Amino acid sequence: MTADSGHARPVDEQATHPPGSLPAGLAETLRYGPFHRALHDAIAHRGLSLARLRAHLEQLGVQVGQSTLSYWQRGLRHPEVPRAIATVRALETVLKLPAESLVALVGNRPQPRLTRPSGWVSPVPVLSEFEAVSDVGANTDIEVLSVHDTVLIGPEREQRSISTRLVVRAAKAGPDRYLAVHQGDEGCLIDNALVRPGEGCRLGRLRRQSTTRGLAFELLFDRRLAEGEEHVFSFTVVDDTGGPTPGHRRAFREPCRGYLLQLAFNRRALPARCTKQFRVDADSVPVDLEELVCGLGGFASAYFEDVGPGVAGISVEWT
Repeated sequence: MTADSGHARPVDEQATHPPGSLPAGLAETLRYGPFHRALHDAIAHRGLSLARLRAHLEQLGVQVGQSTLSYWQRGLRHPEVPRAIATVRALETVLKLPAESLVALVGNRPQPRLTRPSGWVSPVPVLSEFEAVSDVGANTDIEVLSVHDTVLIGPEREQRSISTRLVVRAAKAGPDRYLAVHQGDEGCLIDNALVRPGEGCRLGRLRRQSTTRGLAFELLFDRRLAEGEEHVFSFTVVDDTGGPTPGHRRAFREPCRGYLLQLAFNRRALPARCTKQFRVDADSVPVDLEELVCGLGGFASAYFEDVGPGVAGISVEWT
């Protein structure tokens, strides 16, 4: 993409290009949607950064946050009708699109490209039930700054282990533990799952629930954290008795600055397709969809910036 490095200029509200002057791909997306994809492609075609796009909109008297534009083009938010219609029309002007081309898509919410993988059960009931395990508020005084999950997948397409490293910060003085929840794949024997603490923690209390394939456990720090103190810790869940994995997902109840998820496949059992996706909750339409490349060494990786609240993960399809 070529950045717009020129000075801001007044934009002629009538200066729209006829549909024939647009690239075929963009013209098709403007016709069929979804809105976020059309907006993303139009911005890319004009070579505008979000900062420059916002500046052009301000010249038309339209105030909109750069983060809002980012959410719209990624499909994480949708313009509210009718309040945002004037802003969408201004976007058509700045991006030199046919009149009403984006407006016509505002009412068409993005549809899922992939069906919900089997076994991806909503984590909310599991989280709610297992919070009762601890007699202190579950992670209420801890801010999660970043998470890195590495999922090892075996030759029978089964999930073998999930290794997790977290960076957290104490919102106030006092927290000395973290409550974690794991849900196994369909067919797993959750009673056989093991938790192996790594750096910065040791295993506390642990509870299992066979009906939901759920596992909740405390990771105890070696001291109480001071207010604002950052702490790094890691652990591995060994859970290798399930069937072919549909992928991995993590629920975020609060915003997190960064989440890196990596699936490591056995070279004798590579997937047909891996798809990065984010959902507002486990039952909602997926957004921020992106097909991933399973690269050298059998790794598929997805990075989510400023993720949550919601469910982020990688969906796996097998041949």
